[in-house]
Amino acid sequence: MTKGEETKQFIIERSAPIFNTKGIAATAMSDITEATQLSKGSLYVHFENKEVLAASAVDYNMQLLSNKVMAAVNKQKTAKDKLFAFVDTLKDPLSPPVTGGCPMMNFGTEADDTNQLVKTKVNQAFDNAELTIAGIIQQGIKEGSMNPDWNYKEFATMIFAMIEGGIVMSRVAGNISKMNIIVKNIKKMITEQLI
Repeated sequence: MTKGEETKQFIIERSAPIFNTKGIAATAMSDITEATQLSKGSLYVHFENKEVLAASAVDYNMQLLSNKVMAAVNKQKTAKDKLFAFVDTLKDPLSPPVTGGCPMMNFGTEADDTNQLVKTKVNQAFDNAELTIAGIIQQGIKEGSMNPDWNYKEFATMIFAMIEGGIVMSRVAGNISKMNIIVKNIKKMITEQLI
């Protein structure tokens, strides 16, 4: 990496948790200058404006979340254990794997009516998460450990919607009691499909 690329990456890494915690609209460039100890002029050398920096922070946060989920999933051998690991990584929204909470939830909620670029990025992340879940189930079906008649595409959509719903419910309530119910029932549904 060149010095300029290192500085750009440093800015993204320092600003990502701020954008994910405060939101794009509420994050000021002064928040970024404070976190990076760089002048506004230095920031604008690397990013044309706040929206360009925010889009990079969105990408960074979502990649960080994906990396943490996939690290947990890839430690497992069986499809069941991989699905459980996926769920377990996201089961405590009050201690999320990414500072500020689920970036898909945070940025998706903020951008759905205001920022088409971020909305598109979040939608792609949703699709990727569902494909990951569906792929794990397909692996289980191929291995003969899961019901071959399981509609894994529908289940992938449902499980992900339940997790995201549990995240917002938990963060608003300030406790994870409802997420515990969701996780318990997701695991029960997975177990019911085992052969």
